[in-house]
Amino acid sequence: MSGRFQLSLDVLAQKAAECRRCPLAEGRRTVVFGEGNPQAPLLFVGEGPGEVEDETGRPFVGPAGQLLTQILSSVGMSRDAVYIANMVKCRPPGNRVPTRQETETCWDWLAAQIALLRPRIIVTLGNTPTQWFLGGNEGITQLRGRFHRWKGGIEVFPMYHPSYLLRNASKAKGSPKHQTWLDIQTVKERIALLCPTPRV
Repeated sequence: MSGRFQLSLDVLAQKAAECRRCPLAEGRRTVVFGEGNPQAPLLFVGEGPGEVEDETGRPFVGPAGQLLTQILSSVGMSRDAVYIANMVKCRPPGNRVPTRQETETCWDWLAAQIALLRPRIIVTLGNTPTQWFLGGNEGITQLRGRFHRWKGGIEVFPMYHPSYLLRNASKAKGSPKHQTWLDIQTVKERIALLCPTPRV
């Protein structure tokens, strides 16, 4: 079964690599489709690729990605055990936040990934994916650390974006970094409850 899912994701990635629906395609080196375990019940969604991601074609491999790997490792999880993607597949100029129009244009690709992956939990990293999935204008500070219902019974769990944590390095109690370490523990506990046995 996982082989069929992977084949479908590979076909989707090939189609996405040819996409020129929005101006972001003009400045990209590569389309950063996503990577990870296609059977993972846990999907992480960031904003958009940065410079390192644009060069390598892989999501979250720059400094923010290295921190995400550490966050996962803190609860005994590896990148290989989850799936990682972004709201937009091409790097916005200067690593800026993607616009609403860019996000809307690219949504079909992420929606198709979600349909194939069938995650139980989507962890939204930062304001852009959180506001997209949950609607409204509330910021990540108000929404993080709680589960929210989304379509088809999928749960959305907002967390701070790792790049924000790099700019706010304090690990003091109550700091964004400290809250993130608590949040990833909550996610791990919830996944263990929802999926007591791995998918096959």
